[in-house]
Amino acid sequence: MYAVVRSGSKQQKVAVGDVIEIDALGAAGDTLTLPVVMVVDGDKVTATGLDKASVTVEVTGRTKGPKIIIQKYKNKTGYKKRQGHRQKYTQVKVTDISL
Repeated sequence: MYAVVRSGSKQQKVAVGDVIEIDALGAAGDTLTLPVVMVVDGDKVTATGLDKASVTVEVTGRTKGPKIIIQKYKNKTGYKKRQGHRQKYTQVKVTDISL
């Protein structure tokens, strides 16, 4: 059995016991509930009437994504700009999928 859940603007396929990274939410040890987009159980696919369905996850820790360098340059004006960014993520472990 697996489900497709929405976290922020992204969707991910999860099963019980999976460890996934989502955008920063909660502190270590917290329990969160993610909204469900679709549930697949063998040949049975449930995509409608998922108001009561939920996926329970437990926050295990925080991580950071890779460093991204943004550089801007304009010729003949002396304009140079360099900026870095590193996205913060939360690692969560899926504990339950309920319908």
